[in-house]
Amino acid sequence: MHLDAQQPNAIQDYLRRRGWLDTAEVVSSAEKPGEGNMNYTLRITTPLRTLIIKQSRGYVEKYPTIAAPADRAIIEGRFYQKAQAVPMLAERMPQLLGMDEENNMLVLEDLGTATDYTFLYQPCRQLDEADARALTDYLSVLHSQFSTDVPDPAFANRDMRTLNHEHIFNYPFLADNGFDLDTVQPGLQALAAPYKNDADLKRRVGQLGAVYKADGRALLHGDYYPGSWLQTTDGIKVIDPEFCFYGPPEFDLGIMMAHLMMAEQPATVLNTILSSYEKPSGFDDTLRQQFTGVEIMRRLIGLAQLPLSLSLEAKRDLLDDAHSLLS
Repeated sequence: MHLDAQQPNAIQDYLRRRGWLDTAEVVSSAEKPGEGNMNYTLRITTPLRTLIIKQSRGYVEKYPTIAAPADRAIIEGRFYQKAQAVPMLAERMPQLLGMDEENNMLVLEDLGTATDYTFLYQPCRQLDEADARALTDYLSVLHSQFSTDVPDPAFANRDMRTLNHEHIFNYPFLADNGFDLDTVQPGLQALAAPYKNDADLKRRVGQLGAVYKADGRALLHGDYYPGSWLQTTDGIKVIDPEFCFYGPPEFDLGIMMAHLMMAEQPATVLNTILSSYEKPSGFDDTLRQQFTGVEIMRRLIGLAQLPLSLSLEAKRDLLDDAHSLLS
């Protein structure tokens, strides 16, 4: 089954065969619910309800030339299955309604009209304290609830980690990677050059990448940033855990902090998160800071650019801060 918005009848037949639609339920429309990056996602409307159906393919949907593990939706589905056993986590995520491993397909609860939190990257937008606490509480529960000395191999997610490793710890630091940063913002290429040519920095980043690729004790979301948070009529929700794996909890919190720093959130918001997060035994805040630093760098000088409204001077300051965090 190849998911295609232009073929609602085929989608209807497929959903009926799987038992996810009643035999009399008719698909009246199939349309994209928003701009996704990784997967092909549709909102399916019937006279009775709406559903979200998501298919992962052997490439990144937004960048078809970039290969990606085709089974990533199934890893995501396993995460939803696991999280739904914990009421606090289930409350913060869409309900999994169906999973088809053969076709790498998920059917999810439609959370309705929603906006992701990438609006935080716009000037003068602030994460309110209640949302900051809710997002932090989610991580605290996730990291503690499934902690284990023997990680579940179903969540190894090696191929997705390899893809992510390349774009976090390697590609951004290549002096000649074929990506002209001046096409993002004039002057950014020259600003990035000292970091791309810093052998000591690249050594430290390489060591950090090895920590990322090693198994850890906590189940992580793996991509905990504003694009994975939704503002809905039923409160804040967390989506897209396709990069999940058992690893260091410092990674999730580090990514979260990096994005809020790039979104120029005030110190009060950052301090609320750091003070509210319930650190698991052995949590290393220096490691968390290093993950924060490398995420800032890769987002500013790597391929995975964000909709930032930052001046070149602001990016210079952030890169300086990130370099210090990696020292």
